[in-house]
Amino acid sequence: IPVGPGRGSAAGSLVSYVLEITDLDPIKHNLLFERFLNPERVSMPDVDVDFCVERRGEVIDYVTQKYGADKVCQIVTFGTLAARNAMKSVARVYDIPFAQSNQWAQLIPAEPKIKIDDALKEGMELRKLYDTDPTVKKLVDMAKAIEGLKNNTGMHAAGVIISKMPLSDVVPVEPSKEGIIVTEYTMIEDEHIGLLKMDFLGLRNLTIIHNALKMIQKRTGEWLEINQIPLDDQLTFDLLQRGDTDGVFQLESSGMKKLVKDLKPSVFEDLGALVALFRPGPLGSGMVQDFVERKHGRQKIEYAHPLLEPILKDTYGTIVYQEQIMQIFQTLADYSLGQADNVRRMMGKKQIEKMAEQKGLFIERSAAHGMTEKGATELFEQIEKFASYCFNRSHSAAYAFVSYQTAYLKAHYPVEYMSALLSSVSSDQEKTQLYIAECQKMGIKVLAPDINKSNAKFTPDGNNIRFGLASIKNVGEGVIELIEKERETEEGEFKSLYDFCTRIDTKALNTRTLESLIKSGAFANIEKSRKQLIENLEPLMASAKRQNESKMLGQASLFAGMTTSSGVELDTYTLTGSDAEFDDKQIQAFEKEYLGFYVTSHPLSSIVDKLPFLTTHNIAELKDMPNDKPVTICGLLSQVRQIPTKKDPTKFLKAGLIEDLTGKVEFVAFHKTLINYNTFIESEKKVIMSGKVQKKDEDQFSIIVDSVKAIENSNIVTLSLKEEMKFEELVGLKDVLAHFKGGDPLVVSVHEEDGSDSRILCDSHFWVDASNELVHAVNNNFAQKVGIAVKSLDD
Repeated sequence: IPVGPGRGSAAGSLVSYVLEITDLDPIKHNLLFERFLNPERVSMPDVDVDFCVERRGEVIDYVTQKYGADKVCQIVTFGTLAARNAMKSVARVYDIPFAQSNQWAQLIPAEPKIKIDDALKEGMELRKLYDTDPTVKKLVDMAKAIEGLKNNTGMHAAGVIISKMPLSDVVPVEPSKEGIIVTEYTMIEDEHIGLLKMDFLGLRNLTIIHNALKMIQKRTGEWLEINQIPLDDQLTFDLLQRGDTDGVFQLESSGMKKLVKDLKPSVFEDLGALVALFRPGPLGSGMVQDFVERKHGRQKIEYAHPLLEPILKDTYGTIVYQEQIMQIFQTLADYSLGQADNVRRMMGKKQIEKMAEQKGLFIERSAAHGMTEKGATELFEQIEKFASYCFNRSHSAAYAFVSYQTAYLKAHYPVEYMSALLSSVSSDQEKTQLYIAECQKMGIKVLAPDINKSNAKFTPDGNNIRFGLASIKNVGEGVIELIEKERETEEGEFKSLYDFCTRIDTKALNTRTLESLIKSGAFANIEKSRKQLIENLEPLMASAKRQNESKMLGQASLFAGMTTSSGVELDTYTLTGSDAEFDDKQIQAFEKEYLGFYVTSHPLSSIVDKLPFLTTHNIAELKDMPNDKPVTICGLLSQVRQIPTKKDPTKFLKAGLIEDLTGKVEFVAFHKTLINYNTFIESEKKVIMSGKVQKKDEDQFSIIVDSVKAIENSNIVTLSLKEEMKFEELVGLKDVLAHFKGGDPLVVSVHEEDGSDSRILCDSHFWVDASNELVHAVNNNFAQKVGIAVKSLDD
C-alpha cells in the first residue's frame, strides 16, 4: 500500500527516516529533529501518515485486527451552526420564506470563521437592514444567540484511536451510521485522558503516483524507484518554470501557477519555499514578492549578521521557516534548539510578557557574537513579525517532495502520468474535462473508448490515452470484468458486435448497456457505423441470445464453423440497412451524454488555437478570481432557460451553462442585457461572453453577463508593421484604432532582425470593430508601413 514520504514535523526525525517511516533525508535537507521532539517539549508530538486514498481503509482494518476490534476506533467531530446557517435555521422557525432568508444570509461574507457581528459593522448592507427592518433585527438577534452551537455529529476524517485496553472501559463509544465505532469525546478530550491518536490520511496523489509507476513498469519492464529520482532534473524544472503545473501536487491553482512562473524554481529547496509561502499571511505581508525579487537578483540579499548567511542562504535572506527562527536563536543567542522551539511557540501564540523576557535575553546573549543592541532589537522584532507567517520546514520539504515527484512523472512519463491522473478524477466531470484539455495542450489525444483496447480506467495507448470503460454511463464493473477476461481467452479480441454479444453472458449484458457502449464509440474500430448498429440492435441481440442458448444446450447449429466460398461464417448475423454514420453533431451529443465530455471532437475544437486571442480566462481559472472580476470567456451554451423576473413578470432573465474545453459555469443574463443580446443566448450556440464573476461562497460562483457575441460574428484583426515607425505615426495609428473601438481582438505582428515575426495580443482596450471602414482607414493613412488583415474565427 503506497505510503507518503512524510508530513509534519516528523519528517525532521532521523529515527523516522532510518526506520523508513519517512523518506526524505533530514540531514541533507536541513530539517531539525528538535522541531519534532525535544527535552523542553511538554506534549507528545503527532506522527501523521499519508496512505493511498483507495486503500486507507485496509490500513485501518489491519490495525483493528492487530490490536483488537475493542481497542481501535475512530473519533467523533461536532458540526456547529455557522453564521449563514444560523440565519437560515432561525428563519425556518419563524416561517420566513427561504428565498428571502437566503437573500439576507448572503449579506454575510463567505469567508472562513466569519461571524454575524462581522457583517453588522457600520455601513454594511446587513447593518442597514438591521437598523430599519424589525423582522431582520429579530432574525439576526436570535441567530447570534445560536451561532456556534453544536448541531450535528460526524467522524474525524483521519483520526484513529489505538488503545492498550478495551475502549469501552476508558471512553464512551457509539456506532456511526455506517456501523463504525467512534468515541463520543473529541480528539482533544481523548488525548487528555491519555489515548493515542494516530492520523491515517488518504492522499489521492500517492494513488496517482503508484498507478503511474505500474503503467510505466508495464511499458518498460522496470520499476521506477520514485523516492530515488534525482532532485536536480532539468526537464522537471523546465516544466515548472513554464507553469505547466495542472495535475502537479499543490502547484495547480491559478495563483500558485503565477507564483511558480514568477519564481522560476531551479533547485528543490525552491519548491519547499513555494509550499510554505503560498498562504494568506505571507502573500499579504509582501515577503513573497521579496523572496522572488531576491531569487532573481533584483533585490539585494542582506543579512543582519554574517552568522545568519548559512541559515538563510537557501531562502535568499528571507525568514520562511520556523526551523530558521530556532537556528537563529541557537546561533546568535546560544539557546538549545529545544529552548528555541519554546520561543517559537511563544511568538506563534503572541505571549507578550514571556516575549519581552526573551527579547532582553536575546539582546544580551547576541552581544557576545558582535551584535549591537540596536541590531539585535531590530532582528528580534523582525523575527517576531514573521513568526506567525513562518511554516514548518519539515512539512514543506516532505510535501515538496511529492510535488516534485508528480512534476517529474509528468515531464518524463506524460502519457502514464496523465492516465493515472484522469483515472483518479473520473467521478469528477469538471476536473476530468480540465485534465483532458491539459492532455490536448501537451499533444496527447484522449481517445474514445474501444471494446478491444480499453480497460476499466484510463490507460496509455501508444502516445495517447484510451478512455476507460468504467467512465461510460450505464456500464458497470461486472460487465467490464467479463470483457477484460474474455479478451484474454484463445478467441482474443472481439471481431464484431455480434461476436461480442455471443461471447459475453447476456445476463450481465442488457440493451441499455450495449446501447451506451455503441453510442460512446466503443465499437467504432470494428464496425463502420454507430447508426447501423443501433438500428440492428434488437434483432442482433435476439440472434445472439439464441446462439448462446444453443451453445448451453450443446445443440450448436449443424453448419456452425462452416464457411461459404467468400469466407463468411454461416452461423452469424448480417447487419441490414445503410452503413451511413450519424453526423458530427449527433456523435458529439452521444459522447456528451454517455461520457460526459466531447472526446472525438469538441464544438470549440476548430478555434482552440484562437481562444487566447478572444478571452481573458478559461472557465477553470474562474474559481480563483475575486468577486466582481471582469472576465471574457468563450464557450458553448447549454440548458438555457428563460425565467420571469420577480418584480415584473412581463420581463425576463436568462440563465444556463457555458462550457469550454476546461469546464463549465452557470451564467445569468438580466433583462437589460437581453435587450441587446437575447438572440445570441440560446442552447448549443458558441459565443464569446463578457461579464463579472459573482461568488456565492468559496466553491460556488457564476457569471453575470454584460455582453455576448456569436463566434461566427467574431474576427481577429492583425496589423503587420512593415518597417520602423516614428512616435508621431504610432500615435496617429492609435487614434485611428480608437475611432473604430470594438470587441474584435487586435494582434500586432512585428518583424524581428533575425527574420522571424513576433505576434503581440493587444490589451482589450485597443480591440476594434473589424469593418471595411477600419481597413480603408488604415490603408489610406499607413499603407506604406502597416498591413492589415481581418480573419473570421471560422477561417
